[in-house]
Amino acid sequence: MVGVGLIGTGFMGKCHAIAWNAVGTVFPDVAKPRLVHLGEVNEDLAKRRATEFGFAKASGDWRAVVDDPDVDIVSLTTPNQFHPEMAIAILEAGKHLWCEKPMAPSFAEAQAMAAAAQKSGKVAALGYNYIQNPAIRHIGALLDEKIIGEVNHLRIEMDEDFMADPEAPFFWKHEAASGYGALDDFAVHPLSLVAVLFGRVARVMCDMAKPYADRRVASGGRRAVETYDIASVLMHLENGIAGTLLVNRSAWGRKGRIAIQIFGSKGSILYDQERMNEFQLYLTSDRPTEQGYRTILVAPHHKPYDAFLPAPGHGLGFNDLKIIECRELLTRLADKPARIIDFDEGLEIERTVHAMARSFEEQRWAAVR
Repeated sequence: MVGVGLIGTGFMGKCHAIAWNAVGTVFPDVAKPRLVHLGEVNEDLAKRRATEFGFAKASGDWRAVVDDPDVDIVSLTTPNQFHPEMAIAILEAGKHLWCEKPMAPSFAEAQAMAAAAQKSGKVAALGYNYIQNPAIRHIGALLDEKIIGEVNHLRIEMDEDFMADPEAPFFWKHEAASGYGALDDFAVHPLSLVAVLFGRVARVMCDMAKPYADRRVASGGRRAVETYDIASVLMHLENGIAGTLLVNRSAWGRKGRIAIQIFGSKGSILYDQERMNEFQLYLTSDRPTEQGYRTILVAPHHKPYDAFLPAPGHGLGFNDLKIIECRELLTRLADKPARIIDFDEGLEIERTVHAMARSFEEQRWAAVR
């Protein structure tokens, strides 16, 4: 049985814990892991979370998790700026790694992480769970079949409103140390979908914006916002597809939206993550009298939906995608083909993000490679 360590127990830490607890039940083709050791910023919090999440041991020092001989793989879910040091230490200790996105605030740090993964020979995967959605998997299969012909245009957006309130307090995602803002905190998710569905981005033109110049701080007064909550990007992919990428962390009314519009020579496909168990398909092969978008509901024949539910239309959720991702990771650990984004593939996403930032700084088109 695989021994699991977890560092960080916030939103994504709990998601990882849910996945590790559920994966063997949902997918009996993988062995149930052992939840060995949990690390947090102090021992009291670590003990409390270990009890809640089902881990046998708890430590107030993340290094204790890394050094534990019973830990085979570590889930790393800390804020972005802590990823490089921790990820490299985990890999150098001979552990496999499941690290949340993005890899790191700087490209040099991401490169160092990828180099450490290559040197270690261990599996190092990134937390891109949206690619696991049965709807996205089926859209990919339809694109492979060329059911909408040759794709010529892609529009993809990601919007949430957790930073929409101008009076919400300053927190770590407003600090430059965390990265550029929506571009790397957010845009990496739609870019993961671009990567698995269409391939690499060749060149970009990017603009970024701050809807609010400063935020209130607990001690009184206000502090300047150092990151950008909005980014708008023109893209050309290596395969010739033209595209746009729009991301906004301050979009009132948007809760978890990743909207994709795919236009081809024989039809189009529309998808919205806020309605994650359906997508729309338009085909020119339909009779003109019936042409129009049809709604496809995810069902047991859209694998691996059937592992969760025997009936169509009941719907999967965010944490279910994480469970699927966990199963794919365990499959890779068993030296079998798996649908994950490893550090080498993740580095290409990071490369694209930094090209976008460079485009914004230089106010011109930028080549990704």
